[in-house]
Amino acid sequence: MKNKFVFIPNSNVLTNNSITIWAEKLSDLFTEWTFHCPKNKEEALVEISDADAAYGTMDNDLLSAAQNIKWLQAPAAAPDEGFYFDKLIKHPIVVTNFKEIYNDHISIQILSYILSFAKNSHIYRDQQNRKIWKQLPETQHEIFLPESTVIIIGVGGIGLETARICKAIGMKTIGIDAKKIDSSKWLDEIFLSKNLMKQINKGDFIVSTIPHNPITEGMFNYSFFSKMKKSSYFINIGRGKTTSLNDLDQAISNKIISGAALDVFEEEPLDSNSNLWKYPNVLITPHIAAHGGKYLDERRYDILRENIKRFQQNKVLKNVVNKSEWH
Repeated sequence: MKNKFVFIPNSNVLTNNSITIWAEKLSDLFTEWTFHCPKNKEEALVEISDADAAYGTMDNDLLSAAQNIKWLQAPAAAPDEGFYFDKLIKHPIVVTNFKEIYNDHISIQILSYILSFAKNSHIYRDQQNRKIWKQLPETQHEIFLPESTVIIIGVGGIGLETARICKAIGMKTIGIDAKKIDSSKWLDEIFLSKNLMKQINKGDFIVSTIPHNPITEGMFNYSFFSKMKKSSYFINIGRGKTTSLNDLDQAISNKIISGAALDVFEEEPLDSNSNLWKYPNVLITPHIAAHGGKYLDERRYDILRENIKRFQQNKVLKNVVNKSEWH
């Protein structure tokens, strides 16, 4: 009897147009599988009833209907809040994700923030828009990256690639992670998350790449910013709900830190009334760190193909998620 794989519809706007192509290619590669692309939830409920595996976003109805399901491929590296609901967490189903497909793209976005703060590109762009020719004082050109330290909170694929790039321009790199990490040539120092607050005042740039989960929600708050050096900058490209924007607003307003760059926010889009829009030392981008990333669709397909191969060989799947921690 053939294995059955179901693509749950409308799971990720970034991959909706790719699913039919993926199903055709996978059907040619894996003749012992059948691949199904239901058009709506009603069709999905029927198809998933005897499926062995699926791609997409489950809900209670679909999971209840899936009597034979063993594996779910999440449609993102860090799916939106609510993806890991209680029933899914308790279910024996194995969940995998698309982590590490964004490493190079997002690390370059991080570097762009660091370079902008170092050379005041954002300030000069603001002046250009107002047709102002004005050189900032030397005191605002004091950042010398080869003598600067970046602290990367979350040293998975994106964090390590960021460390590699920062090392290439001479920066000292410190990695912080919840899991014990083997030594890396890209990290000068590595610490567990429990040591974060003891290390934070060493950084000139504090970069968060961590996901949102019950442990990390709101961890970047006023108390955290108060431990940073006044001359340092906070950068968040992980998940918005890890950072209290009200606390960050206060930290910027009170000059507790020198500035911030944000690509993700507690609520998106960022409220037009937020004070963060008005600060010249805050960079705001609308959740686009991975946009324009070449080969992302190919990388998603490669992970899916590899995991189907591993599944039928009863091997450990790639990118298995700790469901209770959402990553």
